[in-house]
Amino acid sequence: INIWCAAGKGTFGTAELVNRIEAVDLKRIVSHRRLIVPQLGATGVSAHLVRERSGFHVTYGPVRAKDIPAFMQSGMRATPAMRRVTFGFRDRIVLVPVDIIGNLKYAVFVAACFLLLTGLGAGVSSFNQVARYGIINAWFPLTAALCGAILPAVLLPWLPGRAFSVKGAVAGILPMLGVVLLLRQHPEISRNWLSAASWLLLFPTATSFIGMNFTGSSTFTSLSGVKKEMR
Repeated sequence: INIWCAAGKGTFGTAELVNRIEAVDLKRIVSHRRLIVPQLGATGVSAHLVRERSGFHVTYGPVRAKDIPAFMQSGMRATPAMRRVTFGFRDRIVLVPVDIIGNLKYAVFVAACFLLLTGLGAGVSSFNQVARYGIINAWFPLTAALCGAILPAVLLPWLPGRAFSVKGAVAGILPMLGVVLLLRQHPEISRNWLSAASWLLLFPTATSFIGMNFTGSSTFTSLSGVKKEMR
């Protein structure tokens, strides 16, 4: 569960926590009055307000849910390792499938539109256009979507800039170079220089846009920074 993002934008906060306590009538279910809240939820949860409104004491637990049993066994005391926030390769790569699934439905729709639009023409020649350009026109947006979901996550520490839109755009340069090589070796897949330029610009644009989605998954962005970048 992405507590960091939810707490930052207010969907996991004091009011929501109190509402959930009241909605399930938690006082009748448990005999104690203590809640363990994820450490990264502290930006949205005010412990003293929760206590005033619900009677439950909030204890900020470890960063990761897997450490909760050890945290409870140690008397609700967290070790430095439990408090340490990391965002290494493994933490980033597990988010890639979510981005792929979220973006793929749009990419498939765009690819299908490109495939159909390729066939616009007079008579039988339209079918020839689909056969010649349709598949490659559908392939480009699908590839751009995959690159946008994978490259910013994998290359995040090495991409320049603070804004995720900039990081995503830089990540898009790599597949763009691949397209350059492809067009040089097979110039017949592009109708003209305008078509080639459009495909080249598609990749940094798509990876920049999709890379901005990563702001809610990272552990070093702030709500103010995200709002500033989205303007």
